[in-house]
Amino acid sequence: MPNSVPSTLADLKAKIASEHVSLSKRLRQVARYLLDHPNEIAFGTVAVIAKDAEVHPSTLVRFANAFGYTGFSEMQRLFQQHLLHESPSYSDRIRLAKKSLGEETSEGPVGLLHQFADANSSALKQLLSDIDVEQLQAAGDILRDAEAIYVMGVRRAFSVASYFSYALRHADRRSILIDGIGGLTHEQAGSMRKGDALIAISFHPYGQETQAVARDAIERGIPVVLLTDSELSPLASEATAVLALKEADVHGIRSLSASLCVAQALSIGLTEIAD
Repeated sequence: MPNSVPSTLADLKAKIASEHVSLSKRLRQVARYLLDHPNEIAFGTVAVIAKDAEVHPSTLVRFANAFGYTGFSEMQRLFQQHLLHESPSYSDRIRLAKKSLGEETSEGPVGLLHQFADANSSALKQLLSDIDVEQLQAAGDILRDAEAIYVMGVRRAFSVASYFSYALRHADRRSILIDGIGGLTHEQAGSMRKGDALIAISFHPYGQETQAVARDAIERGIPVVLLTDSELSPLASEATAVLALKEADVHGIRSLSASLCVAQALSIGLTEIAD
């Protein structure tokens, strides 16, 4: 059990990340849902949250107790306070919450366009309030000092990796996309050397290929900048700089707006430094 009770959402997230491996399977399930769905935790009842997280309501209470809270509602207030006092998109979140309950739903291209646009707008505003500025600066420093920048992401993350590599080249940086074409992932990654850096982009369920390349880089002393969707990402405890981003989610389809925005900020930032 933690020695102190986290008093802010940031503190709670950090404590969850540090205690994650020692939690039971069910409590780890709650931890992932809690970090992936902060708005639902803030607005939901214990019964609804438990149903969505696929656990018994008592498991939520046990999770809160494990982190020193007297009950789930005490822990839930951290999420409510975060939205109320730190997020610039509180009204947007309310509107999205109403939509999730079935209000204002309209299918078809026009209705879906509104839903995706609203969700992405909210995610980008949340990005500004949630981004770890120190980690973002650390990532920029790593990329600035790198002789060559390798970029890797598979499946959904591949489009972000591809754009990142493209943007870095336009920022006059030597960038190599590890795309694994022809089964050459090992050979492509094997050309990394001391003085280079790796950008690893990995979203749940976290591609094994990206994890293998990143861990090989870490073992060889090559700094790794990780873009991921959770502090519980398998690489989060090993990467040199970690940027955990929450993307918009509409009907189970997750966007990439926040990740691409960070990719733009880091790559264009290198151009500004060069100037």
